[in-house]
Amino acid sequence: MTFAGVVYRIMPIDAYAGRTAARITAVLYLAAGAVSLFFSVAGPVPVDGSGPADIPVLLLLVLHMIWGCVMLLTPPGFSRTRLKRALFVPELFLSLAVIFYLFAYFYALNANMDYVDRFIEDTGVLRLALDTETERAVTLLRFLPFLVVNVICYVVPRLLYSRLVAASWPGPKSRAATWSLLLVGCAALLQVLAFPNGLNLEGWPLLGWFALVPLFLVLQVHARFRGAFYGVIFGTLVTLLSNYWLSTFNLVSLQFAVVLFFGFYILYMLPTTVLLRRFPRWSLLILPFSWTLFEFLRSSGFLGYPWVLTAHSQYANTALIQLSSLTGVWGVSFVVLLVNAGLAESLRRLTGWSGGLHPLSGSRPTRLNRRGMAHGMAPATACVALALAVWFVGHVVLVYADHAEEPERNVRVALIQQNTDPRQAQYRQTLAILQRLTRESLRESPDLVAWSETAFVPNIRRWAAEDPPGALTPIVNDFLVWQRSIGTWLLTGNDDYEVVRDLSRRELSRNSFNAAVLFSDAGERRETYRKIKLVPFTEYFPYRDILPEVYELLQTFDINLWEPGRERTVFEHPLFRFSTPICFEDVFPNEVRQFVLAGAEVILNLTNDYWSLTEVQAKQHFAGGMFRAVENRRQLLRSTASGLTAHVDPYGRILETLPYFEEAYMVRDVPIATDLPTTIYTRLGDWFPLLSGLVTGFFLIIALPYQTLRLRRARRRYYG
Repeated sequence: MTFAGVVYRIMPIDAYAGRTAARITAVLYLAAGAVSLFFSVAGPVPVDGSGPADIPVLLLLVLHMIWGCVMLLTPPGFSRTRLKRALFVPELFLSLAVIFYLFAYFYALNANMDYVDRFIEDTGVLRLALDTETERAVTLLRFLPFLVVNVICYVVPRLLYSRLVAASWPGPKSRAATWSLLLVGCAALLQVLAFPNGLNLEGWPLLGWFALVPLFLVLQVHARFRGAFYGVIFGTLVTLLSNYWLSTFNLVSLQFAVVLFFGFYILYMLPTTVLLRRFPRWSLLILPFSWTLFEFLRSSGFLGYPWVLTAHSQYANTALIQLSSLTGVWGVSFVVLLVNAGLAESLRRLTGWSGGLHPLSGSRPTRLNRRGMAHGMAPATACVALALAVWFVGHVVLVYADHAEEPERNVRVALIQQNTDPRQAQYRQTLAILQRLTRESLRESPDLVAWSETAFVPNIRRWAAEDPPGALTPIVNDFLVWQRSIGTWLLTGNDDYEVVRDLSRRELSRNSFNAAVLFSDAGERRETYRKIKLVPFTEYFPYRDILPEVYELLQTFDINLWEPGRERTVFEHPLFRFSTPICFEDVFPNEVRQFVLAGAEVILNLTNDYWSLTEVQAKQHFAGGMFRAVENRRQLLRSTASGLTAHVDPYGRILETLPYFEEAYMVRDVPIATDLPTTIYTRLGDWFPLLSGLVTGFFLIIALPYQTLRLRRARRRYYG
């Protein structure tokens, strides 16, 4: 007899056993709240004071106490509805506990950062952080009771009463339905590991081809709200684990990002689960097309944030990403998603999930003979074959590129990586490093020297014209004199501004911009580009009048806001034309495409990734930005304060990079063809996600009338 059988004999499911289980559960939840409270106020390292960061612990404490009381007062009895509720609550609480713990842990990593401590002391908004080791220990002690209790209440009932639990989800899908949260957690972990991560800076791109299979299976098991719940948990975990470094940017960036993506995934998962319920046999098309559309929409508009797109895990697969010149990065995402959907569909067929018009209707598993295996493996085989065909065509393109004639025109560009943090306001020291590295690079006679975003912080336009001279006028004048002396064109990131005047020409205010400034070899200020696509909430907030409370909150957390630029500047150098998307502008396909359409022959990204203090963020940024070279068939240069200073050719091949977080420079000869090609993507733009939208919309148009007709028929049958 199996262990489960013994348990069934010893602990039969009746009213008394259910009452006993409810009491045990109540004790566990009440004990978890009491232990967490003890560690917060009277533990080995009690928390001195409280603040907004303590709200998650308080919320978990209240929820666990309430649920403990509910279970304690539960009357004897048993029903499938009560069982499902008892199984779901630990999933919900465990998800919240994991998410809140990750938040607290990532911010505990910042406890030793001096600018964070200074902010806390100056504003009094948050309690003073302890040192990072102690802060992480306190965080673990406060959340550990919630994590342990919910893991027990999640796992034990599913093991002890597996038959009864499976009966709540009849059919071959019962195991996937029973362990949905575990499957979703595995999918989130695999997805994060496919991208550059803390364990492997290159990521494991192979994982990207099947990481979403567990999630796709779960989405097809559960109907609507339950399926959407698991999808939102997946999206929240992926956002947290892949963007954890945002906690070093400022004290609100990670929260805004997670809340934003929480909303994005709700809006995506709700209609998608409806479509999967109505058309289970069309999941092979619904999932990749709708997810591609979702990635495009979450990358658009004021809140657009195209970070760790599905395609970014394949940035090193040079042959595959050649597809970007046709479809943009979206086509690469689609191919990877299609393989995931194909594998999930084959698994559905082989385990008997494919029968019936209703997604929860059971069917017999496909017979494991030759014909049955061929039928079951057909979706996976077809999707993998398509991916291999795309890879083969891309490989042919690379072979052709290797045998193409070298362009006659070359431009020598020096990329300077000073490895300093502009927020530290060490302007003299930073300028000295920039000058030293530039002088060393001048030995190789570059045609252009490129400094990073905000490499020189004092506003050149303002302080050079300040009369009488201001505090930063001397350093600005020293910079201008030095630049004229080197006799070379210089590009630098810098602040810029414009004066807003009334009809009487009186100054009303000044709009500040994040900018790039080009100086000629004679020291003349030639052109300025003002960053157009600003980081929402941390660089730009356009709803000051509509949401003044949010604006005041941003000001409280010491966030500097800019105004967006209006002109896509193409810098004119005597030897070539180039544009400078600043910072995360280079991860927006259409933003860079517009520069190319305006005449840019080279894409020169200026970035400051020093603030993240992690190579993971810098590599993720690089992985997302390098697709712009392939999409537009343009040379891509990246000059970073520290991050990944690099040169990428028009086919996505990485020619050279500088080490992370080191003072260094790179001098590159950049070949530029006389007649540069215009790719299909450059010409047509984001046509592929729009096609994905048409396919998804087609299913929605069918699904909604079908749902209405079905409800009407049900009402007629019910009311006679």
